[in-house]
Amino acid sequence: MHMNARSADLEVGFDVPALPGMREDEIQTPCLIVDLDALEGNIRKMGDYAKAHGMRHRAHGKMHKSVDILKLQQSLGGACGVCCQKVSEAEVFARAGITDILVSNQVRDPGKIDRLARLPLHGARIIVCLDDVANVADLSAAAQRHGTQLDCFVEIDCGAGRCGVKTAPEVVAIAQAVAAAPNLRFAGLQAYQGAMQHIDGYEERRAKLDAAIAQVREAVAALNREGLEPELVSGGGTGSYYFEAGSGVYNELQCGSYAFMDADYGRIRDRDGNRIDAGEWQNALFILTSVMSHAKADKAICDAGLKVQSVDSGLPFVFGRDDVKYIKCSDEHGVIDDPEGKLKVNDRLRLVPGHCDPTCNVHDWYVGVRNGRVETLWPVSARGKAY
Repeated sequence: MHMNARSADLEVGFDVPALPGMREDEIQTPCLIVDLDALEGNIRKMGDYAKAHGMRHRAHGKMHKSVDILKLQQSLGGACGVCCQKVSEAEVFARAGITDILVSNQVRDPGKIDRLARLPLHGARIIVCLDDVANVADLSAAAQRHGTQLDCFVEIDCGAGRCGVKTAPEVVAIAQAVAAAPNLRFAGLQAYQGAMQHIDGYEERRAKLDAAIAQVREAVAALNREGLEPELVSGGGTGSYYFEAGSGVYNELQCGSYAFMDADYGRIRDRDGNRIDAGEWQNALFILTSVMSHAKADKAICDAGLKVQSVDSGLPFVFGRDDVKYIKCSDEHGVIDDPEGKLKVNDRLRLVPGHCDPTCNVHDWYVGVRNGRVETLWPVSARGKAY
């Protein structure tokens, strides 16, 4: 559902936090707002980069969980498709007509495998990750049952220490099992180094990626010797995409947070030592909040607390201001240090969340703003789809 005109069927505050045409100071808070100029600029920039370097870009849907934003990434940035982490996320995007979907995770539960195997019936290419030969027979049986094909990536643990296999022989063994299984197709490798994405220093990130790239190159060579040349070698994130793009072995990027940016990603440094939210990418996602109390002379209390954000990666920061600071939160309140008493009740502030992905997942709507006016509303289409 995309709204770019007022709807008589929707009531502000009951159904939605705003309607198109409203001023920003009329939006009900707290809610997520998206600076459309910044978002579109980020999307075009990543699209141009991928194209210039001969890379596919598969945008990560777990970040925004929005069909509308993914379609914008396709139309403005040339994204080839979407990454999802869960089958339920993939179901949302498949029903919306997205035709190239990677579940960048393992799927082992029988019920989830059955749902996954039905997804190609929507007309989508479905890719799933494997790190265990035992998973092959279950996926193959489900695909045969529904008369579909599932493409498969073998996942390499290239530093995150979570899922994936470590050695080239393990990669080859799983790929061979996939290639021999009815209704399955070996499509390539999942090689995302997630553990280094938030390392502040550019050179420290490069060192981690150099090790990962060597590991992936070894796996590709072993596959080629067995006649199993991978179509796609997929990975790369907002903190590393330039390393994968220059590796000569990856051909698909999976960047997600670049589109919105958050406080945690913004802290990392580019080649020149600058924060990446100070030039490389723009902050496009904000929690719009209102001051609701200023009973304490040096502290303002806003309406954005724990229930509208994730603070696992740190507290948000107040965008565009250095005279006030968000310092503490409880369920429904945020405490803002205001030593000079500059804030007043009902003042609006834009907060840059510490971690965009889980913050987006607790909201129903994105309010798209341009030039101080609400232009559009987008539902958080896959909100809560974690199964």
